[in-house]
Amino acid sequence: MKNLLGVGIACFVIILWAASLYYLLAVFEVSFSSPFTYLLVLVQTHLYTGLFITAHDAMHHVVSSHRQLNHGIGRLAALLFAFNSYTILLPKHHEHHRFVATDKDPDYHEGSFVVWYYHFAKEYITWKQLLAMAVTFNLLKLLFPQNNIILFWILPSILATLQLFYFGTYLPHRNPPDNVHHARSQAKNHLWAFLSCYFFGYHYEHHDAPNTPWWLLWQAKEKNNE
Repeated sequence: MKNLLGVGIACFVIILWAASLYYLLAVFEVSFSSPFTYLLVLVQTHLYTGLFITAHDAMHHVVSSHRQLNHGIGRLAALLFAFNSYTILLPKHHEHHRFVATDKDPDYHEGSFVVWYYHFAKEYITWKQLLAMAVTFNLLKLLFPQNNIILFWILPSILATLQLFYFGTYLPHRNPPDNVHHARSQAKNHLWAFLSCYFFGYHYEHHDAPNTPWWLLWQAKEKNNE
């Protein structure tokens, strides 16, 4: 049952992202004077973050116990998020868990937020990814308004990357705490934890039990607060 639930939740996130994107590109009329436009940018950003979190869960083999299905969903989710390479992400993420907050950790860098984010982005963004984005952008312009593409396809992917870095890497690992995982968690607030980064603000709990899917991390936080 848990295996089916993991696949179902992963598929739901992917389908919701795709349906939302299609509506925002093909149907929604952009009005820069309407706050609703910017709210929808944030909604799509959150769904982009969900794509990466789905790929991340696949890296920990918790989407499905079926190896090929698990990694297939992970590859698809990573690809849909601005053509990220699951093949590149997978080993680097496990290096992060093995060597957290050390010079062997690809996600860690000592320095300010801006400097750290620059090194973080440089670690993962490739020229092939940028080329794929450029080609796809020009193809999408043949079908959809350019403003819609920029607001709901490009901008949310950039904002989601910042969201994932800030709540899932920078805050948990800056000035690494002196515990076994060199990770800290945000204060318990399940609604904010979900909205900010799919419960990955509960980062100590993730490192302590990396085989816990994102949608059960709140339970791990509850246990740690007992």
